[in-house]
Amino acid sequence: MVNRVVQELVAFYNVENLFSPDPPAVHPLDPTPSGLRNWDERRYRNKIQKVAQVFELMREAENALPMIIGFSEIQGQAPLDELAAMAPFNLDYAVVHYDSMDERGVDVALLYDKNKLELISSEPITYFFEIKDNNPANYDTTRDILRCKFRYSGEIINVFVLHLPSKREKNINKPKREFILNDIREKVIEIKSDLNEAIIICGDFNENPDDDNVRNLVYDDQSDKLLENPFLDLYLNNNYSTYHHKHGLLFDQILLSKQFFETSFPLNFSSAKIFNHYKLSNWDKKFAGRPFRTYAGSRYLGGYSDHFPVITAFTTTQ
Repeated sequence: MVNRVVQELVAFYNVENLFSPDPPAVHPLDPTPSGLRNWDERRYRNKIQKVAQVFELMREAENALPMIIGFSEIQGQAPLDELAAMAPFNLDYAVVHYDSMDERGVDVALLYDKNKLELISSEPITYFFEIKDNNPANYDTTRDILRCKFRYSGEIINVFVLHLPSKREKNINKPKREFILNDIREKVIEIKSDLNEAIIICGDFNENPDDDNVRNLVYDDQSDKLLENPFLDLYLNNNYSTYHHKHGLLFDQILLSKQFFETSFPLNFSSAKIFNHYKLSNWDKKFAGRPFRTYAGSRYLGGYSDHFPVITAFTTTQ
């Protein structure tokens, strides 16, 4: 029997508000579950078909579908179940999702290829932040972190999917991001020291790869490297997954433990990339090279997302 080298992918995609359609409003100014303007069945159908098309395009370009896909800006499990039943997934993928206590009901989630991975366990990690009145009813909540443990080719892989608090209002959420990443870092140290299992952390960090909070995640207390961030070089070479005004950003990243760089491990890191396929890009020359988004403020554009997906590619022998 001749062994052959094939490519496997892990992806992350902030899909910009993949929500179920809102029920018809009784009054035009009533608030909606999605918080979006005129989020009806037609717009939802266009959105979910576009998300599915992204992975069709990815399969064409990479000759493989990602075996693990982290998502953010999902509201509820229904859109995920529908997406997993659509081409190119065709029910070969399972959904891992938990409802979070985020004030908008926005969650992270994960799809994985059931033919390649065995899900051993999963859990949400929830964070509460006290505010000045110390009333638990007024605690500030944010998106959960999703933690999963898989078996792949006899090896254990821990996967964290995150969407950290947003950069807004003079970056007041930076301490929250720091707190969450420090907690994840402690979990990574524990996994490394007690179990020596592989780790993937994917998500929208709301920080660039060279920001302090992300850099600190990569090292332990003795300044030994815990994780590799292959998206740092991409960012330093002006590659971006999203934009804010005139500024290119690479908030979407996938960090990897040392196992993926060892030849004895069944998945060997090959490359990291931003999947900025021209079909996902803005048609307006003024915004050329930027993601073709679904909404610009309250104005409906009908695009894919305000983020490009990101990918890490691995080689494996079969």
